[in-house]
Amino acid sequence: MNRNYKMKKTISVKQFVEEFGETFSEYIKKRLLELEVRSVLTRKEHACVLDIRHVEHLQHEVPCEDNEEVCTKENTFGQFIVTDGKLYFSESCIENDNVMKSHIVSEIYSSLDSDEMICYEGINAKLIDDRNIDYIINAILAECPEVSQSYLDIMSEMNLRAKSKSQRISFT
Repeated sequence: MNRNYKMKKTISVKQFVEEFGETFSEYIKKRLLELEVRSVLTRKEHACVLDIRHVEHLQHEVPCEDNEEVCTKENTFGQFIVTDGKLYFSESCIENDNVMKSHIVSEIYSSLDSDEMICYEGINAKLIDDRNIDYIINAILAECPEVSQSYLDIMSEMNLRAKSKSQRISFT
């Protein structure tokens, strides 16, 4: 299998909508963008399979597999798959020594009564449409923590610097 080394491994929800959302309904795009402040999307070898993570990559203490020690892991709140211009919610997402699947993923997946399902590279997924997008986004937002004030301060400062820089460039 050839790897795409130029593919961005982490993208914002806004970048996701720009990259894949051409055929999404305006309502789906609007609801997806509500995840922008709190989440970021990560991908490995497939550009169209993206895990939903908290933008600050918060770590939680959980029992290790040997149940004798405590490990720290980041939650992932779902996985989107885009194929043939359609958006799907996966039954799984990345899980490894550093990342664990939030319980909300299974709850969302089992609650979806979509007639259209796919199996992409061995991953089962159900179609996201205007009828179920509200439930999916609301469930993710209920589980995904708010961002910290320090993160908001950093982002505000970055936006101010970017605006200042663009104003200097446009007046010269």
